[in-house]
Amino acid sequence: MSILEESLAWTGVPVPLTLKELGLDEQQTIAEYTRAVVDKKTDGLDDLYHAIGTIVRYIPHFIVIPLMVEHIRPQISAGVCNKMGVEQAVHYANDLPVDYFSEVSKHIDNETMARILEKMKRHHAEKVVQYELRHHLIHMLDIAAHLDHHLLKFIAGQVTLPEHPEELDNHPQREIIEKIRGFQRK
Repeated sequence: MSILEESLAWTGVPVPLTLKELGLDEQQTIAEYTRAVVDKKTDGLDDLYHAIGTIVRYIPHFIVIPLMVEHIRPQISAGVCNKMGVEQAVHYANDLPVDYFSEVSKHIDNETMARILEKMKRHHAEKVVQYELRHHLIHMLDIAAHLDHHLLKFIAGQVTLPEHPEELDNHPQREIIEKIRGFQRK
């Protein structure tokens, strides 16, 4: 992986081959420049996310949820969620459609997502986990690395894992897969 790929992995945008072929110094300069441009263009968003999180406390859920799903991109909802904290985010997460919440979850760090899932209503959290396992397995495994035993046990009942240990030797989620496999043996 090139310096650019490593330093810009958070963007989720592939680095063009032309830039990967540059020397290390040039790659580092481009990575620093990109970060500076992003910081400049996103300056103030954290304050906006915090303000939205504060405002929505005073608006009933039956109004906020449809507005959010219809008019707010998942990435923006995730920014607001990160600023409002787990306790308040859970109240919205329980009412969001699973497919929309799944998109929001892609923009929330895995540990925070695990805390949200653990505090959600059990039935809704299980629906989210099932959806993620079907549509975004690697993402769910990344979140699972931070989950409590209850949800790990639920995941173990939902997935079929590779049977042969050599299939896991170089797998990036090897540890969590082995943990889930342990629940399947019980």
